[in-house]
Amino acid sequence: MTDRQALATAFVAAAGWGAARRDVLAGDASNRRYDRLTDPVSGTRAVLMDAPPDKGEDVRPFIRVARHLTSLGLSAPRILAEDATAGFLLLEDLGDDLFARAIPAAPQIEEQLYTAATDLLVALHQHTTPGDLAVYDPPTMANLAALALDWYVPAATGAPVSLAERDAFCAVFETILAAMEPFTPVLIQRDYHAENLLWLPQREGIARVGLLDFQDAMAGHPAYDLVSLLEDARRDVPPALQAAMLTRYITATGQDEARFRMAFAALGAQRNLRIIGVFARLCVRDGKPHYIDLLPRVWAHLMNDLAHPGLAPLRRKVETLLPPVTAAISQRIREKCMTAPTH
Repeated sequence: MTDRQALATAFVAAAGWGAARRDVLAGDASNRRYDRLTDPVSGTRAVLMDAPPDKGEDVRPFIRVARHLTSLGLSAPRILAEDATAGFLLLEDLGDDLFARAIPAAPQIEEQLYTAATDLLVALHQHTTPGDLAVYDPPTMANLAALALDWYVPAATGAPVSLAERDAFCAVFETILAAMEPFTPVLIQRDYHAENLLWLPQREGIARVGLLDFQDAMAGHPAYDLVSLLEDARRDVPPALQAAMLTRYITATGQDEARFRMAFAALGAQRNLRIIGVFARLCVRDGKPHYIDLLPRVWAHLMNDLAHPGLAPLRRKVETLLPPVTAAISQRIREKCMTAPTH
């Protein structure tokens, strides 16, 4: 038993779950790990989050955001026990019915699930944003979009993007993003998509949507999580459904339609560029090549976003600097798996 395993065992025992069976539930792109605990007598279940601080993890943001969401009547996991110093949380188990699993099992409920998830955003965005959230502002967003230049371009072409080209790219994008202002910031969860949303049909209204992986929440534009939901990197959302949910949100919130659609396209481009960079990094630096399989879908989302006339300057930059995702380029990146220095 490793020292980390011993710490986890002690935490679980102190929380009253020492006799529970532990099964691996999931891991993700971070260093977090999740185990399902099952009481052998009652069958009651809970989830252990193991987030090692020595690997850069911090459970405190998760705690703050989870408690804020549950205070609004939303279905984030209740926190049953915590040791923030050691990086352990014991959480309410919301089950296994991720949107990404529930929809293939029952395709007829797809619209119902996306409607509930859209309505949740409408409700959430009516509430004041917690004051301790960092702001997802234009400089931050432009810099993160440039991850595509930092990781995807060198992996795809073998040649880095110059600092001058990177700076020019960020300047163009930052100008576009700044034009979205003014707007009232809302809590953006930043990974609001089908593999982080659970269907809880036994609950009522928007509480039927279970929420996961929101610890990186920030204060940002209300279109951001809608983009995350509808331009999913991991599954195809039917175009008609995407259009209907975008219209539903705009109608329910009274947004200026032209401005909101422009923001949706700009934030979609920002998010998809960032994801392209992150997925290339996960392969080249972290030895996780399966993320490369998702690049064609993300690239298609990016091209759809860049078709908006207001993004023409950014589109020209992307066409100049980024080679399109092809099977050959995907394979080239995959072959570089875990070749970047890790220090």
